[in-house]
Amino acid sequence: MRIKILGCSGGVGPGLRTTSLLLDEEILIDAGTGVGDLTLTQQQRIRRVFLTHCHLDHVCGLAFMADNLFDRIEQPIVVHASRDTLQALREHIFNWRIWPDFSTLPDESTPLLRWREVAMEERIDLGEGRTVIPFRVLHTVPANGYAIEARGGTFAFTGDTYADDALWVFLNRLPRLDKLMIEIAFPDQEAALSHASKHFTPELLGVELRKLVHRPKLYLTHHKPGTEAQIERECRRALRGWEYVHLKRGDSIALN
Repeated sequence: MRIKILGCSGGVGPGLRTTSLLLDEEILIDAGTGVGDLTLTQQQRIRRVFLTHCHLDHVCGLAFMADNLFDRIEQPIVVHASRDTLQALREHIFNWRIWPDFSTLPDESTPLLRWREVAMEERIDLGEGRTVIPFRVLHTVPANGYAIEARGGTFAFTGDTYADDALWVFLNRLPRLDKLMIEIAFPDQEAALSHASKHFTPELLGVELRKLVHRPKLYLTHHKPGTEAQIERECRRALRGWEYVHLKRGDSIALN
């Protein structure tokens, strides 16, 4: 299983794209501005999209991709998300005011997008020995992450999250956890903003990781533009003893 990082920044700018992961060329996990780097041919290969929450930096690419693919694909793209996230998409984006409702176009029987509600911790078969498990996380809106079990190991992506024992309880129940993609949005000096917006700082993540019984390689994501160097310096202290990398657009994660 191969995961390509289309976007992993907490904002936009030259060379920066917001969160989107491409799994085995056919599945998106989140659909931020990173989707815009896919060619039209690559977009036509997408069969499923799994969303972590409704914030614009994680969903805006879905709107543009749907517009690109109108009349170009024969089968609907299935969009998996929680009930709250799907409701927000229908009410606030695909509502004929902000954007066309591609769940009814070209008609309701054969739409371009088909909504599919996920249940937390209920396994979804992706085929080819791959299974995805949604799990609840703590953020400012209802949000979840995804654990993907494959023949080569287990990868988990938290999406946007904050300190919450339920996260570690779920991850600790997994039989194995080889790779964990988790966010750090702000440097330590922004701890108050981190708490209000429900994002990690290096120090807080370092403390919370003590609750994890597994020892996965960490893939750090969602740094706010302009804070990257400071976050990297603070991680050298806060995450001492952990194997980790700061993700960049275009990186790949493989489960062999």
